[in-house]
Amino acid sequence: MAEAEQRLAVLIDADNAPRTAMRAIMREVAVYGTPTIKRIYGDWTAANMASWKPILLENALTPIQQYGYTTGKNSTDSAMIIDAMDLLYNNPCEGFVLVSSDSDFTRLATRLREAGKKVIGLGERKTPEPFIVACDKFIYIEAIRAATATGDHADEAWDASRPAVKPVRPREAEPPAVTAQGVPQAVEDMIAEALSKIADEDGYAFMGELGNLLLRQQPDFDPRNYGFQKLTQLVKSLDRFEIDARPTSNPHTKHVYLRDKTTLQ
Repeated sequence: MAEAEQRLAVLIDADNAPRTAMRAIMREVAVYGTPTIKRIYGDWTAANMASWKPILLENALTPIQQYGYTTGKNSTDSAMIIDAMDLLYNNPCEGFVLVSSDSDFTRLATRLREAGKKVIGLGERKTPEPFIVACDKFIYIEAIRAATATGDHADEAWDASRPAVKPVRPREAEPPAVTAQGVPQAVEDMIAEALSKIADEDGYAFMGELGNLLLRQQPDFDPRNYGFQKLTQLVKSLDRFEIDARPTSNPHTKHVYLRDKTTLQ
C-alpha cells in the first residue's frame, strides 16, 4: 500500500501539544496517509482547556475525557496508551501518529513498531531523544509551522505567545561548523556517510533510498530544519555532491542520483 493510502490513527496529548499549531499538524499528517481516527486526550473539565473548543471543531478532533485524579500526575498519558493498544488489535490502521513532546510515549512507540506499525512522532524541539529515536520518523512542530506560517494567523498568535529563546552555550565552546551555504557541517557529513553505505560501484546512490536511510538513522532529520522543503534541494545546495537526474519511461519524471565528489579525488 502506498504511503499516501495508509490509514493513520492520530493520537494527540493535549497537555503537551501547542493548541494553535493543530492546523499545521493536521496538514502535515495528511502527507503521510489518511487520518481515519483523530483523538485528543485531556481533562476537558479544566478551565484552561476551554480555548481548545474551536480548534477541535476546525480539525474534527474527537476529545477523550481523562480526569486528573491526582495533582502532579499525568493520567492523560495512560488513557492515550490504553487507547493506542486497543486500536493496535481492533482497528486496521497501518500507522500511528503520536503528537506529544513527552518521553512517556517512548515505550508505546517502540511497541507499535514491534507490531509492524509505522510510527510518526510530532513534537517540539524540547522533546527528549528517547522518544524521537523510538519513532520511524519524528517531525519538529517548529519546522512545519515555519513552512506554513504565511497567512496562518493562528500560528502567528502562537509565535507571539512564546518569546524567542536562544540556546545557552558555554562561553568557551566553539560555534558549530557550517558550510558555505549555511548548512551545519555535521549534516553534510551525515549525508555523505549515509551515501557511502548505499553507493554503487560508480559512487552513485538513489536520492529516495538515501532519504529513507537518513530517516532510519536519525528520525528527526528533516530538510525543513535547515530551510529547504525537500532533501533534493538541500543536497543541491551543497557543493560536495554531484547530482545526476536520469530519465525514466515517463517523460515527466526523472530519478535523481547523487555521489560524493570527494570520493573521486
